[in-house]
Amino acid sequence: MRVSVRINGRRCEADVEPRTLLSDFIRHEAGLTGTHVGCEQGVCGACTVQLDGEPARSCLMLAVQADGRELRTVEGLADGETPHPLQSAFEQTHALQCGFCTPGMLMTLDALLRRRPDAGEAEVRAALGGNLCRCTGYAAIVEAVRLAQEEG
Repeated sequence: MRVSVRINGRRCEADVEPRTLLSDFIRHEAGLTGTHVGCEQGVCGACTVQLDGEPARSCLMLAVQADGRELRTVEGLADGETPHPLQSAFEQTHALQCGFCTPGMLMTLDALLRRRPDAGEAEVRAALGGNLCRCTGYAAIVEAVRLAQEEG
C-alpha cells in the first residue's frame, strides 16, 4: 500500500505492507531513528510521536492509519541547530541517563505544554504516567519541565 505522511514538515511516501507499524515506517522508510521501540505493546512510551499534534504510540499504529496526516518526531523539536527548550532543560537538569525513554517523554511533554503552558507538577506527572524510565526516576524530569516553562 502507498502511504504518504508529512513528517516534521516534509512529505515521506513509501510502498509498505499493510501490517507495517508506524514506528517501523518512521525508522526504516523515513530514516528517523530518534523514535525508539521498547516494549512493542504501548506500555513504555519510548515510541511516542505526535500525530496531528497529539501524542500517539507509534508501535500501536499501522503506517496506513497515518496516511495523509501530520506527524512530528523528536527530530522535529529543535529549530535547526537550536534545541527546543525542553531539550535544553533536560540537559541542564540531567533529566536523562541512557536516553532511551527521552524522545517519547519529550514528545509527550511538548504536547502537554502546548495545551497547558502553565501545567503544574501534578499534571506533568500525570502526563508522564505512560512513559517509563528505568534510569533517572522522575524528579529531574519534572524539574526540567519547570525550567523549560520558565525559559520557554
